[in-house]
Amino acid sequence: MADVPVSRIDIVGAVGPVGAVGTIGAVGERRTSVVVVRRPRLHVWPVAVGVLAVLGTIVLGVCIGPARLPLLDVAKTLLGMKSGLGSSAGIVWQLRLPRVVLALMVGGVLSMAGGAYQGAFRNQLADPYLLGVASGAGLGATLAIVSSAGPGLVPVAAFVGAILAVTLTYILGSNDTLRAPSTLILAGVAVSSLFTAMQTFVAQRHADDIRQIYSWILGRLSTSGWTQVVTMLPYAIVSSIVLIGMSRRLDVLAVGDAEAQSLGLSPARTRLVIVIAASLATAAAVSVSGLIVFVGIIVPHAVRLISGSSYRTILPLSFLYGGVFLALADLVARTLMSPAEIPIGVVTAFLGGPFFLYILRSQRRLS
Repeated sequence: MADVPVSRIDIVGAVGPVGAVGTIGAVGERRTSVVVVRRPRLHVWPVAVGVLAVLGTIVLGVCIGPARLPLLDVAKTLLGMKSGLGSSAGIVWQLRLPRVVLALMVGGVLSMAGGAYQGAFRNQLADPYLLGVASGAGLGATLAIVSSAGPGLVPVAAFVGAILAVTLTYILGSNDTLRAPSTLILAGVAVSSLFTAMQTFVAQRHADDIRQIYSWILGRLSTSGWTQVVTMLPYAIVSSIVLIGMSRRLDVLAVGDAEAQSLGLSPARTRLVIVIAASLATAAAVSVSGLIVFVGIIVPHAVRLISGSSYRTILPLSFLYGGVFLALADLVARTLMSPAEIPIGVVTAFLGGPFFLYILRSQRRLS
């Protein structure tokens, strides 16, 4: 029996970090290794629960605040049965609903970007903050703020800083990344510290803007109408489309660079596209919300527990649940010490710090 030549296999998804390996060929003859993968199944219930959670979060976020709004009034306003800027309608449409929508968008893209980074670098400890992308975007946004640039230029400056930071991290940590994943994390921490120091220096040199800058660094969501939502929307749409479109290739990368290349995929080119799109998403989010940490590492790991490890399910579900997570964190931030507000970055760090230590300990136990 002759060997069956295998030059290319179309992978439709993976169910684990490494696909199963089989062989083709008769006994005593040359065998060809084949990566065996299965089509991931996106179950209906995680999507349905996520959609219901988004709707419930919107209602909670609009109803709860310094001035409690009756659920019936909120429902009538959202359904268009009650319009105008008077009474509760103005609070709903101009203050609370824009903030909830912004939280859903920021949390969604940060979670999706975190999941994409973890797949691209094959490192489950990677997220936008740990790779230095958020700090790079923060430096770019800070430079735009102190230079009195228009609000539309802040995301552009943040994107440039994010690309510079992740490029530097990848250069410093790519030599031994596959054998020692901690190298990439250490490079990200170093780059993040460097960019944070530069950001602090710039802020101290512009005392007039320091209050706005530090408010931005601690993380905050604006309540000044729909301007921030409109500013972020095109960046979020483009990056989300690209990342979800690349999710199938992320599954291929999960079996290893050598195997992916043998299947006709260019790991370097794929990784570059994913990093650019994830950096764009991070830059857009950071530019309107400040440095909100750990969202990109908490949510993708939680999604893996309910949906498996295929990125064709991780990325869209991360967008849904990431938005819910940040919107609820923002609700806690603005109500726990009402009428004062806790910076939302403090809330996410309080939740994410122990979670990150748990993941780190789990990986050490498995290694």
